[in-house]
Amino acid sequence: MSAGARGAVLVTGATGNVGAAVVRHLLARGESVISAVRDASDPAVVNGSEARAFDFENSSGWTDALAGVDRLFLLRPPAIADVQEHLFPVIDAALQNGVRHIVFLSLQGVQFNTATPHHAVEKQLRAVKAPFTFLRPNFFMQNLSTTYAAEIRDRSEIAVPAGRARTAFIDTDDVGRVAAHVLTEPGHLGKAYTLSGEQSLDYNDVARLLSTELGREITYTRPSPEKYAEMLRQRGMPQDYIDVQAMIYKVVRLNVSALPNRTVRRLTGSPATTFAEFAHRERAVWVPEAEDERSS
Repeated sequence: MSAGARGAVLVTGATGNVGAAVVRHLLARGESVISAVRDASDPAVVNGSEARAFDFENSSGWTDALAGVDRLFLLRPPAIADVQEHLFPVIDAALQNGVRHIVFLSLQGVQFNTATPHHAVEKQLRAVKAPFTFLRPNFFMQNLSTTYAAEIRDRSEIAVPAGRARTAFIDTDDVGRVAAHVLTEPGHLGKAYTLSGEQSLDYNDVARLLSTELGREITYTRPSPEKYAEMLRQRGMPQDYIDVQAMIYKVVRLNVSALPNRTVRRLTGSPATTFAEFAHRERAVWVPEAEDERSS
């Protein structure tokens, strides 16, 4: 790459909810985008981006994937637990290949939760003096349209052990929008942004908004942590998953995720997506098949 030339952006996790949103918004801003995926023929790769093979657990393809790249959107795949072995070397490779900005998808409150792998990655990026920006999103709205979609669709229930706590949910599309701005505009190096929605909702509010959108009553059953853990065991979930869920919702019940903010609006010029807007856009995932057939 010649001096002053603008390179491409390499997006890891490019077929996931957040990564795909980052790719879409970068393309909309006229950027050259490379989707880093295990299989370059993956049909889920966003049209308009260049797919390149990339595997966090196999460094042999990293140099090719980073060719012509000067910015990196980095996220930790859920399957990667040992970030020292699999993410730290990616950071080193990126810097060695001329990457001038790494935007890392972290977690809200990670600076106070030293046990998380995201905390370790943030610490490493600082230690190697990488040109970083940290995005620390709140709970994703998409948890309701993916992880909990079936029980909402089939049983008209939201069953999470959140108690009466409130959450300022964020749409992954808004995270992608913020990332695209941060990766293409000056002034963000060394910054950490907590990304929350502009509304603070409890799960009764969520149930009410879904009920309005779907035209049937959705109920928040408010299971105890113990009952929720037993529900997960009955579904065959492994104990480490159950332990992570217990930790997540313990934090939620402390209202750590309750505070809304206007960071999305400040960084992009447009407000964060409301939960009602999200529910309308994604309503099909909660519609029972029989009802969908009747309406078609």
